[in-house]
Amino acid sequence: MLALLLALVAGAAAGTALALSETSSVPWAVVWGLVAFVAAFAAVGWIVRRRVARVMNAMQEDMLAGQEALKRRILAWQNNPRGDPRRVQAAFEKDQAALVDKALEATKALEPFRAWVPFFGRQIATTRMQLLYQLKRFKEVDALLPQCLVLDPISAAMKLARQYSNGAAVEEIEKTYRKARLRLRYNQSAFLSSVMAWIYVKRDRLDEAHRLLDQACKDNNTEEEPGASLVRNRDALANNRVKQFSNAAFADQWYALFLEEPKVRYERRAPARFGRFG
Repeated sequence: MLALLLALVAGAAAGTALALSETSSVPWAVVWGLVAFVAAFAAVGWIVRRRVARVMNAMQEDMLAGQEALKRRILAWQNNPRGDPRRVQAAFEKDQAALVDKALEATKALEPFRAWVPFFGRQIATTRMQLLYQLKRFKEVDALLPQCLVLDPISAAMKLARQYSNGAAVEEIEKTYRKARLRLRYNQSAFLSSVMAWIYVKRDRLDEAHRLLDQACKDNNTEEEPGASLVRNRDALANNRVKQFSNAAFADQWYALFLEEPKVRYERRAPARFGRFG
């Protein structure tokens, strides 16, 4: 890491210069050398972080602008639907994929900072993994996951989903869940717990799913959505109504994992009927 190396050189140079010039005693030269090291490390880190933030902000602004434009097009179509809904949806999905592809390409601008920021290579890998997941390029996602920093619920949920899809043992998936769960505070674990509960249900481990949801109800606000779905799912399992288990309350957050398809109802408008003249 270049920032650490540069700070070490600055600290050693300052301490050595003070000791050789007899400006201060050796113990104080060591102290001032440490001070110079900390100051240099902080200064370099601040400069690099500002440059990284500039690149990241540009990426996010570009992505948000594209998403807002796409939302406006979707809203316009919803207000005045024309054409085959499936084809229109496919066109919107293609445009969304183009936005993600553009963001993925933009992550290359972060590469020069890899050598300057601690663990920054893993942060880049995490960003790319999330973008690749949206593009359903799962082989690349699986290759990047060991390099990722799984620190937030979304990244953790993606890892759980990939482990489930790849047929990992429940014990391995549980290990990932517990590790991620420890980092979350009150009212932050509803989504992650719901994903793990869904996996339990799919693996026919209903007792574990019920126990997990029962604890999740205590760890999250269940008075409103989507936290209220924890109670519904827990009660459904308690009453042996497994088919009523649903994570649909999490909407796009849930369906973005591609574990289930949203139930979309396409309605065809009846052709207009005109009365006869005369």
